[in-house]
Amino acid sequence: MMNSMIITIIIMLFILVQVPGGDCFVQSRATYYPNSDDRGTEIGSCGFGAFGATINGGDVTAASNLYRDGVGCGACYQVRCTDAAYCSDKGVTAVITDSGASDRTDFILSRGAFGRMANTKWSAQCLLSQGVVDIQYQRVPCSYPNKNMIFKIHEKSSNPHYLALAIWYQQGLKDITALLICEIQNFKCKLMDRAYGAVWATTSPPCGALQIRMLLSGNDEDAEETWVVALNNIPENWKAGEEYDSGVQIN
Repeated sequence: MMNSMIITIIIMLFILVQVPGGDCFVQSRATYYPNSDDRGTEIGSCGFGAFGATINGGDVTAASNLYRDGVGCGACYQVRCTDAAYCSDKGVTAVITDSGASDRTDFILSRGAFGRMANTKWSAQCLLSQGVVDIQYQRVPCSYPNKNMIFKIHEKSSNPHYLALAIWYQQGLKDITALLICEIQNFKCKLMDRAYGAVWATTSPPCGALQIRMLLSGNDEDAEETWVVALNNIPENWKAGEEYDSGVQIN
């Protein structure tokens, strides 16, 4: 009898391992941007600018609750519609680049991303004609092969008085919850504030070449926090609008 129970438990554990995240999907609704092309918007509230319309091949989304006052910017979600007649099992992976809600939806997808939930091109047209569809979603790791995280200096920055930046191409499942900027020469550091969305800013930044340290946090209260240090520094003569390769990536 005991052996039979042990075998049953092992089988159940095996099944659970074989179906990772099977119970992680959340039921909701999604719609899409009314613009005429397949991309997202270039004026999204995450502060990514034109990059926010083209990242991830244009498969981007605005979110309501998942925006989380900007913490959710750059997070990736698998979104799939639920009508088996039109929808694929895989759905689409979309990146949050904006905030917004419409008719009890959690996602306002780019037109292209909305259509890519379908199982055929004809089905995509049917979904688009509906405008709003029932969906399931779950958070998934972002993936940007052969890309390091990029520090994009905001256009309103002014060296040496004001520094604002956004982080592009963040992989993985972690959120960036704090940013520390340090002067290399004497290691004078300063915490940056989240100005809005994915944009971090500070007045009177440290002088000289700058090192960026990022605090990563998981999705729940018990998740471990980790500091990640950029391998490449932001040069002393940094300029508004420039992009600097961090030399690191998160997996």
